[in-house]
Amino acid sequence: MRIWIFSLLLISILSCQKEVKTSVNQKKDTVSVAQKTTEDSLTPKTTQPEVFAFVTDLCDSKGYFDPTKYSREEIEGTYKLWFQMDGTALSTPSVFNLTDLEKVRRDKDLILAKLDKDFAENKKMIENLKVVNVPYWQNIKKLSYTELHQDYEKKKNQIVSYSDPSVLINNKFTGNCINFAKAVNSNDEELIADWRKLREEMSKRNGNPHRIITEFENHLSSSNWKDYAMIDLITFGWGNCANDDIERPLHDERMYKEFNALFIKIDSECDEP
Repeated sequence: MRIWIFSLLLISILSCQKEVKTSVNQKKDTVSVAQKTTEDSLTPKTTQPEVFAFVTDLCDSKGYFDPTKYSREEIEGTYKLWFQMDGTALSTPSVFNLTDLEKVRRDKDLILAKLDKDFAENKKMIENLKVVNVPYWQNIKKLSYTELHQDYEKKKNQIVSYSDPSVLINNKFTGNCINFAKAVNSNDEELIADWRKLREEMSKRNGNPHRIITEFENHLSSSNWKDYAMIDLITFGWGNCANDDIERPLHDERMYKEFNALFIKIDSECDEP
């Protein structure tokens, strides 16, 4: 009987030791899994760069960008600002001779209607354009918006002025260009004096100065001399002056570098200039 009881006790002790060992092993396994989970969560996940293909004057390029920093839409919008929007898309007829002048006066309303339409479309396009959210490019977008508005105002006033020169007196460009605005609204004597002065200045910048002065004398003796004077003073006088006053973003070397800086790397195939 004693031997039987002793055997039962021995079996019970061995069984308990086995359970303790199993419990310890299970605890170790749980800790190991927890450590592995923590390590996995702390390990940074690598993001594959995306590719943006773009074209410049001489190169076909592929830029690799981080999609966690910039979206493709932002990269595309920034490319448009950099390379495709060097100057606005507002177009009006040029006036260099009497035929041009007659056409602009005759079709003024149609020209202005198209100008309004082009302005509205470009305004909406710039407003909806998404660019990378960095100060430099956000400022370029603002300047492009300003350029569009000022170019619209300049072109609209110029088209109207060929029929009604008084519109040049009070507008954004009055300050620096007031001498030309006053000239086309003055009496004949002052008009001719300012016209002659402009032609003399133009001759100094021309490769054939004699031709510029001779042309002026011929136009002055014409029965249409006042129309010739209006063409010169509005197109080459007020028009060029106002154009210089438009605030524009600089499409310079810095813009080129700022665009390239958006990419991790750029692969390019270029033609020789």
